[in-house]
Amino acid sequence: MKCPRCKQDNDRVVDSRAALEGASIRRRRECLECYLRYTTYERVEETPLRVIKKNGERVRFERERVLQGMMRACEKLPVSTEDLEKAAARIEARCQEEYDRELPSSVIGNLVMEELKGLNQVAYVRFASVYREFKDVAQFLDELKPILEQRRPEGS
Repeated sequence: MKCPRCKQDNDRVVDSRAALEGASIRRRRECLECYLRYTTYERVEETPLRVIKKNGERVRFERERVLQGMMRACEKLPVSTEDLEKAAARIEARCQEEYDRELPSSVIGNLVMEELKGLNQVAYVRFASVYREFKDVAQFLDELKPILEQRRPEGS
C-alpha cells in the first residue's frame, strides 16, 4: 500500500479486524517513512454473473427479472410472493454455484420452469408456453402429457 501522504510503499499493519459484518477487513497501517497512520479496507472482488441471451447479447444477471417473470406466470393463482421470492433466491444461488462468470439464458429458463412446476402446474404451463414459444396446440399438449400422466390414478 502506498502512503497517502508521502506515496512510499513502506508500511506496517498496526491492527486488523473484521468490518461490515465480516464482508471486509479493516486494517490500520503506519507508514515507516513519514509515520502517518491510515486505514485501508480489504474485500472480496465480486464478478457479476452475466447472462448470454439468445441473440448473443450479454447482460447482468438480475434476480428481480427472474422474479417478475415468475410473478407474471402466477398472476391470479394461489402462489404467495414469499414462495416466489424463495424460488428466485434458489435459482440465483444455483446459477452462482454452477457457473463462474456467464451462463446461457436457457439455463435460467429451465430452472424457472423447474421451480414453477413444484409451485403451481398452471403457472408452469403458462411460463413454458411463452418460454418455449409454442407454435401450435400439439406442442402445448406435448408439454401437458407428463403432467396429466402424473395425475392419472393407478390402473386407469
